[in-house]
Amino acid sequence: MNKLTQVLIKPLQESIYVKPFTMYYTQNGKDKTWDLLAIHDSVSIIIYNVTRHVLVLVKQFRPAVYLGSIPESDRTDSIDTNKYPAELGITLELCAGIVDKDLSLEEIAAEEVLEECGYQIDASKLERVSSYRSGVGTTGSIQTSYYCEVTDDMKVGQGGGVDDEIIEVVEMSIPDINKYMTQEHILSPPSFLFNICWFLQNKLK
Repeated sequence: MNKLTQVLIKPLQESIYVKPFTMYYTQNGKDKTWDLLAIHDSVSIIIYNVTRHVLVLVKQFRPAVYLGSIPESDRTDSIDTNKYPAELGITLELCAGIVDKDLSLEEIAAEEVLEECGYQIDASKLERVSSYRSGVGTTGSIQTSYYCEVTDDMKVGQGGGVDDEIIEVVEMSIPDINKYMTQEHILSPPSFLFNICWFLQNKLK
């Protein structure tokens, strides 16, 4: 995951995941515009292993986080990966995935738990936490989060994603996650923070 080479920055070509556009509108009599991105909705899953009392999380390289960590003056056509290593863009997140299949949200979430983390779970046993808007300044997409408890006996694979995904499965104890949440700089999205706080408040005896 940490071996990053040949990073090139180019204008956006046609994409099946991101569709940029501009909205023109009038608000309180004033003409305005706003640049937007249309993307898929998504699901995320809080996974708690009750056998060993650890949260099952994932780490992966996020190009947007990586680019955001590089000063604009150095965002040239080719990025110096010796000066800016891959670690700048590796985030800690919940197991998650986009909604791009003709399945229920729970079924998609169960598939993601298997593919990313290697646990076979029953979609009907997922507990819905909440739905919320992510990327309100640019996308406004909906993410729905769930909670599930797993045991070591439910582990049927290594996880790590499918196809060309590169995902590292990470287990964190409650003391470790509490320590992580109190850092000054957290390499995780706001939805992660919300869901971990929900877990700490609602699921710990």
